[in-house]
Amino acid sequence: MTIDLKGMISPVISSFTQNDAVDEGLYAQHVDRLIDAGMHGVSPGGSTGEGAALDDDELSAMVKIARRGAGDRPVVAGVIRSSTAAAVRTGKVARDAGADALMVTPTFYNVLVPNDDGNLDFYSRVSDEVGLPIVIYNVVPQNTISPELFVRMRGEVENLVGVKQSVGGVHSLYAMRIADPDALAYAATDEMLYTCFSLGADGAISAILALFPELSIRLWDLHASGDHAEAMRIQAELHRVWTRITGPQFPARLKEALRQRGVDGGLSRSPSTPIDPATQQAIARALAELDERL
Repeated sequence: MTIDLKGMISPVISSFTQNDAVDEGLYAQHVDRLIDAGMHGVSPGGSTGEGAALDDDELSAMVKIARRGAGDRPVVAGVIRSSTAAAVRTGKVARDAGADALMVTPTFYNVLVPNDDGNLDFYSRVSDEVGLPIVIYNVVPQNTISPELFVRMRGEVENLVGVKQSVGGVHSLYAMRIADPDALAYAATDEMLYTCFSLGADGAISAILALFPELSIRLWDLHASGDHAEAMRIQAELHRVWTRITGPQFPARLKEALRQRGVDGGLSRSPSTPIDPATQQAIARALAELDERL
C-alpha cells in the first residue's frame, strides 16, 4: 500500500514519570488529542519527543501506541542515533512496531561527524536494511545535509523521499525545495509555517503542531484555500508567542506550555530539569496574549 506522507504530521511529546519511566497512558492521550484535532499523521521519537533519550524498547512501545491511535494515517518514527549500526537497529524496531516511514537524523556527536560519503553510506544502509521511506531530519548544525548532497543521495538512496528542514530557517527550506522539486519538503520553522507553505513545503513535522494543533491545521487549510490575509494574521500571532516559548530544555518548555493549556504532558527525562518560575510566568503571559488576540 502506498501511503500519503504529505500534510501536517505532528510530533508527539514523550511523557515521563518521576522515576523516568514512560507514561504510556498519557502518551496515548497525546496521540488521540492530535488525531482528534485533524492531524494527517503523527511522529513519535523525534526531538520534541526526546527521541535521543529513548531506548529501542521505549520507541517500539510508542510507535505501537501511535499506530493504534492514528488508524490509517501515517506514523513517521524518529531515529536519532550516533552510528549506522544503531540507526539500522532502531529503524527495524520502529518498522516492526508499525511505523510507515522513518525520520532519520544525521549522526550528531561532533567527533563522529562523517563527510558526504559517510552520510551517503549511513542513509543507504538504513534504507537497504530497513526498507521504509526515509525523511532526512536536517537538524544537526555540525552535520548539515546540503542541497547538493541531498540531490546526490536522492539519486542513490532508494527509499529517500524527503527532508524535514530545521537548520537554516526558511531560506534553507527553499533551497531544498528548488534543488529537488520532486522530493517531499517539510516545514520545521515553527513560527513561520505559512511562509514555508507559500515557499512550496508539502506539509510540516514541527513542534508547534503539538502545542497548537487546531491553529496549525487552520494555517494549512488557509493556505489550501488561498486566504493569505487570515493566514498571515495567525502566523504573526503564533510568531509572537513561539519566540517566547522556545529556548533551552525545549521539550520541558513545551510541556509547561501544554500544562498551562490544560494538557498534562508529564515530565521530561533527566537530565532535563523543571522550568523555573520566571520562564513559567513568561510562557503564561505569552499564551494569555495569544488568547486575547485570537
